[in-house]
Amino acid sequence: MRMSAMTGMTAALAMASALATGARAACPDDTAVARLAADLLTKTPAQALEVETMEDALCAQDKLVRALAAEFGPPVGHKAGLTSEPAQRMFGVSEPVRGRLFGRAMLESGASVPALHGAVPRFEADLVVVVAGEGLNEAETPLEALGHLSAVHPFIELPDLVVADPRGLDGPTLTAINVGARMGVLGEPVPVEASQAFLDALADMTVVVMAQDGETLSSAPGAAILGQPIEAVLWLRRAGVVFEAGDLVSLGSFGPLMEPKPGLTATVTYEGLAGSPSVSVTFE
Repeated sequence: MRMSAMTGMTAALAMASALATGARAACPDDTAVARLAADLLTKTPAQALEVETMEDALCAQDKLVRALAAEFGPPVGHKAGLTSEPAQRMFGVSEPVRGRLFGRAMLESGASVPALHGAVPRFEADLVVVVAGEGLNEAETPLEALGHLSAVHPFIELPDLVVADPRGLDGPTLTAINVGARMGVLGEPVPVEASQAFLDALADMTVVVMAQDGETLSSAPGAAILGQPIEAVLWLRRAGVVFEAGDLVSLGSFGPLMEPKPGLTATVTYEGLAGSPSVSVTFE
């Protein structure tokens, strides 16, 4: 009888613990997500959503993306974030995170945007690739993946960290705010060559951000993204993303997140990539 009672008590304690854990780690409710979406649209610094697991963070992200689609348009692709070791250390994670890109928020090179383009606005040098076909979902190596991409675009992402104190963000809470995806500026496409030489150029290039007065704001090698930028595509696939033809894929940041200042024109040049393409944005 004593053993049976102890076993029953142990089971009850285990169930209570499981219920308590479930109560703490749950997908935020629709009201909380709607409040975050409203703050994001009005550029109001918000409170981070309470999430503890990546599963619940992705559930919150799905709700947020649906809530923002009326303003920003339906998703047109995916983004990998925290794809460099310094960024991962900053947010206390050991691997990248993922979000969705909005098509209506994609601007052309040379665009002028408000410096305060979000609640907590930032800008960064990035790169976008275009998915050529669903064969990408079977790729195992960067060279195989390159064969299923049609173009790369110079890209300045204009993320919005949303929350009043971004220092408190971690992997799940950053994922819940859709990894800060908001706007971006696309440069002219560079056709992909499915060759080792093109792959090497992506890793060996130098990505330079310069102000209009010639000041270098940042400089980083292509290899800053996971050792090879195309590895970000493979990471997204392993993380559960299913690619479709035409998807845009943001590979992550070359260098630091920077704060936009009124009057700044930032130009990103990809030195060593075919033709040294560039993309620029002016902050008003």
